[in-house]
Amino acid sequence: MAEHTALSKRRPEVDADWADLAAHWEIRSDTTYLNHGSFGPSPRVVRETRRGYIDALDSQPMDFYVRQFEPLLLEARTRLADFVGTTRKNIVFAENATFAMNVVADSFPLQEGDEVLLNDHEYGAVVRIWERRCRRVGAQVKVVPLPERFETVDQVVAAITAGINSRTRLTILSQITSPTAIILPVAEIAAACRERNVAVCVDGPHVPAQIDLHLDTLGVDFYCASLHKWLCAPLGTGFLYAHPRWQSIVQPQLLSWGRLLPALPEQWDEQFTWSGTRDASLYLSVPAAIDFMTNTVGIETFRSRCYWLANEAGQRLRELTGQQPLAPTSGGWYGTMCHVPLPPGDWSQLQTWLWEVHRIEVPIIHFNSRWFVRVSSHLYNTTAQIDQLVRAIAARLGK
Repeated sequence: MAEHTALSKRRPEVDADWADLAAHWEIRSDTTYLNHGSFGPSPRVVRETRRGYIDALDSQPMDFYVRQFEPLLLEARTRLADFVGTTRKNIVFAENATFAMNVVADSFPLQEGDEVLLNDHEYGAVVRIWERRCRRVGAQVKVVPLPERFETVDQVVAAITAGINSRTRLTILSQITSPTAIILPVAEIAAACRERNVAVCVDGPHVPAQIDLHLDTLGVDFYCASLHKWLCAPLGTGFLYAHPRWQSIVQPQLLSWGRLLPALPEQWDEQFTWSGTRDASLYLSVPAAIDFMTNTVGIETFRSRCYWLANEAGQRLRELTGQQPLAPTSGGWYGTMCHVPLPPGDWSQLQTWLWEVHRIEVPIIHFNSRWFVRVSSHLYNTTAQIDQLVRAIAARLGK
């Protein structure tokens, strides 16, 4: 409790107040890492926890798999379920959101002539997943455009529902879009889809820890997420949520025993427990990440700093480029990532140049015929690093 009291006094804008937390990461010394939203490195305690499980497995595999694995995995799932606002029976671990989305695509009942609705801000891999699924059964993927400029929740809901017709069976949408970093009003969209008898599957790899997540009240049918981003669990950890009304149809892509013999799976989630001899340390380390972010740091403390860093980077880049983002910078449209358009031109080599010349890792994204810079920071980042990025882009702009 005393630590939380001290944490609450940290000033979001003062780098020195965060130096002790930044020390939990070991980012390579030659790198300015402003891309936590793609591949988020874990703090030391998570890596040490994982190493402990690897050592336990390697030193006595039979004891670890046969006697320890299932109870440890169930406990890890329970901790995760509590964190994302549901119960253990509704979620299973997956390698990442993409893996979970493939499970949904392979399980969801589609027939010839059905439609799956997506929008133009969706992650490209998700579009490919559903295009393949639809080709196999003779269904169609329909992509609707979201507003060129976001203003209101009702505007976004209307853009999605405008694409629904009598053939629409499922809507796929991100809660936080990958190419544009916008927080979509998923609860309102899901409610509108339910009124039209359309199921909703959410792609949520950027959500855990960045914003609140309460799956049991969100009103969606499926939720696919990664845990290696803002929660800082090991790379290769995520989950799939399935509402109870759909659990009987969900099948693992990789079929094995489901549980270690002599036990056999009886519930949908048990089909995902044992899929062969694998490295269990990844999933078992998720509770360490939850403990670090909720107890050592504090979720609201984390957000106060990283929201500030995102806002600072966004403001500095907007001043530099003279460009405005796709959504208002207030009102909850953005979280720990900023997304700023670059001036008209060909910026296809900018990301490579930033790394090769300045050793800055930051994605330069091409979206709807325009180029954008997407900055995503965590507790190891500093205002000085944002300054470095802005100076580098200014030099590239000739300013």
